Amino acid sequence: MTAFLRRTRAIARKEFLHILRDPLSLAMALAIPFFMLLLFGYALSLDVDHVPTVIVDSNRTPQSRDFISHLQGSRYFDVIDIVESYAPAEQAIQRGKALVVIAIPSDFSRQIQLGNSVDIQVLLDGSDSNTANIAFGYAEGVVGAYNATVRAVFANRRGAGDVAPAVDVTTRVWYNPDLKSKNFIVPGLIAVILQVIASLLTSLTIAREWELGNMELLLSTPVRPRELILGKMSAFVVIGLADASFAVLVGRFFFGVPLRGSLLDLGISVLSFLFGALCWGLLISAIARNQLLAYQMGLLTSFLPSFLLSGFLYAIGNMPVPIQAISYIVPSRYFIAILKGVFLKDIGYSIMWPQLVFLFLYAALVFLVATRRLNQKLA
Repeated sequence: MTAFLRRTRAIARKEFLHILRDPLSLAMALAIPFFMLLLFGYALSLDVDHVPTVIVDSNRTPQSRDFISHLQGSRYFDVIDIVESYAPAEQAIQRGKALVVIAIPSDFSRQIQLGNSVDIQVLLDGSDSNTANIAFGYAEGVVGAYNATVRAVFANRRGAGDVAPAVDVTTRVWYNPDLKSKNFIVPGLIAVILQVIASLLTSLTIAREWELGNMELLLSTPVRPRELILGKMSAFVVIGLADASFAVLVGRFFFGVPLRGSLLDLGISVLSFLFGALCWGLLISAIARNQLLAYQMGLLTSFLPSFLLSGFLYAIGNMPVPIQAISYIVPSRYFIAILKGVFLKDIGYSIMWPQLVFLFLYAALVFLVATRRLNQKLA
């Protein structure tokens, strides 16, 4: 055991010195989390509000202006223009200045005074289908609220008094009451950052040894594959933990994402995921003997699955069934579920143990495969 620790420590010291003597790689490892947090956490927002809207008011009466005031009072719509015909509204959508056009018919006030139903036309720019669908839901909500107000006024005029709604819906959102997309994005972004940093950096380390001819020197030493992997991994564990700590601090204090769970639970999940991600990078490095191929394989197998198949931005339940099946082997899927649970829900081991078990098993399996592969290379 003493010899094992001594050889592992020697490899770790060598890797630390190499990282310190390669400021470009160190700067990349520390700068990538900063730029990813800035880009995705600050610039990327899934919140749909202040939708640019044009009103086609063919009625021009106090009733139509009252309806427009309901739209202007909503934070979801920014009324950028009120016109009398469809031509300028159509141009606004074509030029990208407006996403929604709401058309008020010419008989709007007369039908309202008679107590009849009125058809309000909503035109949406379908080139952004997700935002258009959400904006349509907002428009339905505003129209529904205005409809209830008009019915109450009409009932009072008839002497029926206030009309109570048949069903009164009370909505309460748990864990993210303000529905801020940052609370959804930033925890998942931690997983993407760690996956990219761990896989890309470690995928180059053994390939670099082959290119520089250092692997032949290692072949003449008593260093064993598991000692080589653990020694090289230890340096990147420190970098990964530093990146994770930085991402958590930025998310908590800069973006204001609540951290309701335990730091110990968060740390254990980070270590388990980081170990597996580092082993995966070393496995890629053992397979590829040149850094370019190792970098391309690391990018293809780490960033893309973590970004597209983990539930980071896109709901897995909305994906085709074959893609959902593939997502079960993506470790970021389980880590992101833990991160969101720890940050927003304060979940404990009774809930997150299946995800942790998968991460532990994944890390152990990839470590064994990487050791076996490296042993074949050394043989």
